[in-house]
Amino acid sequence: MEASKVISAAPEAAFVPKILALVCTYCTYTAADMAGSARMQYPATVRIVKYLCTGRIDILHILKAFEAGADAVMVSGCEAGSCHFLEGNLRARERVEYAKKLIAEVGLEPERLEMFEVAASDAPKWVQVVREMTERVKRLGPSPLHRVGESPAQVAAAVQRVVAQ
Repeated sequence: MEASKVISAAPEAAFVPKILALVCTYCTYTAADMAGSARMQYPATVRIVKYLCTGRIDILHILKAFEAGADAVMVSGCEAGSCHFLEGNLRARERVEYAKKLIAEVGLEPERLEMFEVAASDAPKWVQVVREMTERVKRLGPSPLHRVGESPAQVAAAVQRVVAQ
């Protein structure tokens, strides 16, 4: 292999996405736990934050995750019609859609944020969505908020400007 190809391929190969998963304790967290118990393999790019219900996830939590350095955020809850709190997952979906518009205003690709529905017994689907999100972020590259050399204070200011609107 030519040296120039090795050098040009090195930065992409070195990029390991940082994905924050905001998940429902009743469905997705149980599926993720089951995947771990069954020793299913998936990328170690995801860090999980467990919520009682995805309906409790605020748009600020999502924006703060990007501000803190996440390359992507995934929200994952119960399937439609099976929320323990009736409409929590539906509210979460509305917030995710709105947050996608907000992150586009600060220069992030809306694809960096996604809502998934994973049932408690569906560990293979959890593995699938983690792989899907990891591949998506690898294709998008590191978060532009941190790629352009902005300081954390500049990133925070950009996020707060959007939140204040």
